[in-house]
Amino acid sequence: MSPRDPLPRRTERLTLRRLSRDDLSAFQAYRLDPVVGEYQGWSPMSDDQALSFLHEMNGAAALAPGEWFQIGIADRRSNTLIGDIGVCVSGNGLEAEIGFALGRPHQGQGLAREAVGEAIGLIFDATDVQRVVAVTDARNDPARKLLSTLGMAHIGEHQAMFRGEPCVEHTFALARKRRERRSPDEGAA
Repeated sequence: MSPRDPLPRRTERLTLRRLSRDDLSAFQAYRLDPVVGEYQGWSPMSDDQALSFLHEMNGAAALAPGEWFQIGIADRRSNTLIGDIGVCVSGNGLEAEIGFALGRPHQGQGLAREAVGEAIGLIFDATDVQRVVAVTDARNDPARKLLSTLGMAHIGEHQAMFRGEPCVEHTFALARKRRERRSPDEGAA
């Protein structure tokens, strides 16, 4: 990790940090949960595959253009992994896509809002990205509500195939300029 590594980053209740091999049990607990994975682009992994992935993400360059980078969401007090956030900065460095997963025991408490809001802040602070986008299945109401709460605008929808089934995907976006105009009490963490 370089001295310019933007992680860890802390909020009131959470730490955004690098994933590690020690996270295997917690990582698998939510990644193997079919409810958590229902609308995710990833598939469950074996323990060996997960260990390899955790090791790879631990040593990966943070927010490197053209590469997906997973950020761990950990409880600030215990440092226990409760979810993760995927970020992919575009090849030209001007846009980033974000996705997130949170274990079921931690949902419904505002933790995803806190984590994703902080991750968006991290992206804008550590890169030249001008816009953060997120794509979610139309049936994923909690994700759509979260993205709206964070000030992301619904900019479109399109028909797609997901795991062999037709679906409608909604795209949300937040421009750097729009985020900078929001006050902290509006939910832009």
